[in-house]
Amino acid sequence: MQKTGWMITNSSLKTAQFKEMCEMYAAAAEQVGLKLIQLYNDEIMMGLNEGELFLKGIKVEERPDFILFLDKDIRLAKQLEGLGFRLFNNSDVIAACDDKSLTFQRLAGHGIKMPKTIIAPFIFYGQLSNEVCYLQPLEEQIGYPMIVKESFGSFGEQVYMVKNRDELIKIREEVGSKPHIYQEYIASSKGRDVRLNVVGGKLVACMERYSETDFRANIAQGGGARPFDPPQAFIEMATKVCKILAIDFAGVDLLFGENGEPILCEVNSNAHIKGIKACTGINVAVPILEHIKASL
Repeated sequence: MQKTGWMITNSSLKTAQFKEMCEMYAAAAEQVGLKLIQLYNDEIMMGLNEGELFLKGIKVEERPDFILFLDKDIRLAKQLEGLGFRLFNNSDVIAACDDKSLTFQRLAGHGIKMPKTIIAPFIFYGQLSNEVCYLQPLEEQIGYPMIVKESFGSFGEQVYMVKNRDELIKIREEVGSKPHIYQEYIASSKGRDVRLNVVGGKLVACMERYSETDFRANIAQGGGARPFDPPQAFIEMATKVCKILAIDFAGVDLLFGENGEPILCEVNSNAHIKGIKACTGINVAVPILEHIKASL
């Protein structure tokens, strides 16, 4: 009997690009003998009644065999798991990857080379302090140029380079109370990184992204892409990261160190798959759905 899954996406993302990606997943599911039904997160009402979790909404009475969770709605993911649904990826993985500070904390102590990172202290909304007592030690630890990243962000957005204290103060004012991190700048990887798509612990596709005009290599920021045959060290780091975080599938972004060694940039639990298909010809949706089918 054909197994059926829900493909849950965010209701605020109804762009042509995102729609095309969802169509790629649906076609891949059909190719491997599965069926996918797309649902937006706001089509499912979640709550509690008399101390018990409940769901209300379209098709919720038709319990699926699995859920391809292409959203970052952690509360919905937790609700579904609490009711016994199996998610790919699960809520813990999505939370660990979505929050960049949490990603680095989870991977610390496992021999993963990462940029030196300072996690900004929690600040209440509307409040901000620029005392020298914080800025000076930060400058001493990281130095300039410094990379400032909001903990929640995609497509290379919410990532800034600052070259002096005035720029740092300005960016801190703009970021405000949003969770963020400060990192050393990996100059050897300026405008260049590698995206490795890992599924079920195995590398399935890889591309190098590059930019001649920006320190970020993201395609969304005007960068280009080309197929890349990664050195074994890059493959080992990407698969190790996914194993540590118990990831079903992810796009792992690695930087180039001074000697060409891999340095972790970030991990994307819901990496977009259109770009890497256009670059390499590999439809990552197929191995993802094959992995889900084999896992059921």
